[in-house]
Amino acid sequence: MADDDLKAELERLRNENAALKKAQTTGTRMKVSDKGGVSVYGLGRFPVTLYKEQWLKLLNMGDEIRSFIAANESQLKSKD
Repeated sequence: MADDDLKAELERLRNENAALKKAQTTGTRMKVSDKGGVSVYGLGRFPVTLYKEQWLKLLNMGDEIRSFIAANESQLKSKD
């Protein structure tokens, strides 16, 4: 490869790498997993993956979860 081709390829890879890093830090995102579950990325180091029924059950428990958190506030830690 010519020197100019190598420089162009290096610049392209740097731009691609920057775009991938930016996509990782733009908050939460969802996708369908290989096994048909819903994976939520951006909450922690690993995605949270549940099947549709599990997500719906969890969403229906929203008020109960909020009450539990409020009742146990002194024991719970927050991630800064």
